[in-house]
Amino acid sequence: MNDEQSKNERHKKAMEKQKAKVDSRIEAASTERGVAIVLTGNGKGKSSSAFGMVMRALGYGHKVGVVQFIKGEQLSGEELYIKNQCPQVDLYQMGTGFTWNTQDRSGDIREAEKTWAVASKMLADDSYDLVVLDELTYMIAYKYLDEQMVLDAIANRPVEQSVVVTGRGGGSALQELVDTVSEVKDIKHAFKSGIKARKGVDY
Repeated sequence: MNDEQSKNERHKKAMEKQKAKVDSRIEAASTERGVAIVLTGNGKGKSSSAFGMVMRALGYGHKVGVVQFIKGEQLSGEELYIKNQCPQVDLYQMGTGFTWNTQDRSGDIREAEKTWAVASKMLADDSYDLVVLDELTYMIAYKYLDEQMVLDAIANRPVEQSVVVTGRGGGSALQELVDTVSEVKDIKHAFKSGIKARKGVDY
């Protein structure tokens, strides 16, 4: 056996071992229900990942609801695409823009509560297969919404419904409650080098 054949044989054995591990995990996963996911961290891509799941769900003909906290004043590519190409998606935006722009705590709380009323109805509606709560974590961190109220709504949603929460932080209780937590880490960002946010990439 030459060196190339030896490498191929080692690779084959390693992949066989890896496949056995994956297969055993798939076999062990026997529970069938919706999942709750938190996409957090200080890096770029949390909302983008959530909208990727929206596209995935739509591919299967699932019913999707999207509620965006914070964002809303500036049009985004996601909003334009959903409104123009995916009218079947129920999209609601808080519409006040970023909290550091409004600088109006009382007004932000009122809008957060109004927006949560929409989100909580989706979380109680078993016709929704997927609900995305974009930037919800800030509402908990700033105490605009009662944390336990949010946790209870997520915990008591219909069994087949999946929910995705995005945003930095959100607290340990939320992360403990959900099934999956993924952290997007900021290693390098163009904005820090003075490069303007790019339409179609950043918004």
